[in-house]
Amino acid sequence: MSSTLLEQTRSSHEEVERLERLVVQDLQTEPPSSKDRLVQGHRVRHMIESIMLTTNKLVETYEDKDGAREDEIAALGGGQAAFSAFYDRLKEIREYHKRHLSGRLVDANEDYEALLKEEPVIAFSGEEGVGRYLDLHDMYNQYINSKFGERVEYSAYLDVFSRPEKIPHKLKLSRQYRKYMEALLEYLVDFFQRTEPLQDLDRILSRVETDFEEQYANGKVEGWENHSQENELIPSQHTVIDLDYYTTVEELVDVGPEKLKEALGALGLKVGGTPQQRAERLFLTKHTPLEKLDKKHFAKPLHNGKQNGDVKSTQQSENAKEIALTEVKVKKLCQLLDETIERTKQNIVKKQSLTYEEMEGEREGEEANAESESDDEDGDIYNPLKLPMGWDGKPIPYWLYKLHGLGQEFKCDICGDYSYWGRRAFERHFKEWRHQHGMRCLGIPNTKNFNEITSIEEAKELWKRIQERQGENKWRPELEEEYEDREGNIYNKKTYSDLQRQGLI
Repeated sequence: MSSTLLEQTRSSHEEVERLERLVVQDLQTEPPSSKDRLVQGHRVRHMIESIMLTTNKLVETYEDKDGAREDEIAALGGGQAAFSAFYDRLKEIREYHKRHLSGRLVDANEDYEALLKEEPVIAFSGEEGVGRYLDLHDMYNQYINSKFGERVEYSAYLDVFSRPEKIPHKLKLSRQYRKYMEALLEYLVDFFQRTEPLQDLDRILSRVETDFEEQYANGKVEGWENHSQENELIPSQHTVIDLDYYTTVEELVDVGPEKLKEALGALGLKVGGTPQQRAERLFLTKHTPLEKLDKKHFAKPLHNGKQNGDVKSTQQSENAKEIALTEVKVKKLCQLLDETIERTKQNIVKKQSLTYEEMEGEREGEEANAESESDDEDGDIYNPLKLPMGWDGKPIPYWLYKLHGLGQEFKCDICGDYSYWGRRAFERHFKEWRHQHGMRCLGIPNTKNFNEITSIEEAKELWKRIQERQGENKWRPELEEEYEDREGNIYNKKTYSDLQRQGLI
């Protein structure tokens, strides 16, 4: 029914006020867990974005660029036009209710109160948990497989990724490094927005860019202190060749094609052609001023008159500046996520010291704490499926039991008919002390050839075949060692010894 512009304006103001009250009401409630706090933050951010969108519409209405608001107010100013507008509006209301006889009364409060019960969907990977840890495995793979990175463990990478100034400057100008830094910045921005929804990241990064411009111009950006000297063009006195020392073109050719190219580029002449052609073109400038040379000898200007060398240097300077800005943004985000990075390091170290089953139990425990679920520790443990106990003294989840096939039994005759439950435990036991001890008792080396062998008879039979194969390849001097007699005949050691005993040699 808000067909008039004034009614739409009033309704928009009411919506903004309701949303503001809901934001205050939501923030006054203390979330019971970190997960609920994250959900509350995204819910509040959604309401704030709705307020901003409605406010922008109100600003456009009050600016009244098309004059519709002014005309509507003028129509309410009095006289015959006021009565006409009133009856037109009354007629419109009556027609509306005739068309919607069964319309129900809508309570706007119910719709707004429902916003407090919304649970926004927040996507996190399994490695990130509920926004507690970073998942930098993609960037880690780029780092260790690049020219600028080092082959380090993931835990060590978490110490160095936030310090790009440690990477040599000459390796930072590559396209590979630029893509790596852009991917790293994109992930950190996305992760920060998911875990800190109420922070104004755009304002933070805008302030970073403002400070960066001043620091970069003064050469105070860490890791880029000498950028201006490195990106400047080589001075002309280092590239121009003194032609007074050369009397012929042939002497000038001996300077070399690269130096000739640099000298021609410094003078704005064409740099292509063979060394002979370059020397001839440069030798022209010995007796002829540049102003009088034919235009065909000059390089075509690019980008508002700049030569090739100038354009290339300018492009490199811009690329270096963009890379430096990306580094500064990454370091700022690492400062904001300092606690998360430290928590991720501790989690990786902890995982390296736990078995897979213990890690799954740890994760289950964390989720239980996050959801504030608690069980009665004094009561009897309900375990009808006879599931194995986890690290916390409770049955492990059934899906984990099925995933690892813990209901499947593997027996090993070499280990004294010992049983192993689950494929992973069975494969791992071949390197454990029990199996190694059984192999030593049999006098058989515990090598990869005997993996999956659990029967004593099969192990002995395989060891016998291996020994026979090794015997065939073994050096046998009586058959393979060669001797030569006075006539040049070749015999093996056994035949030669027999002939000697018979006096035939």
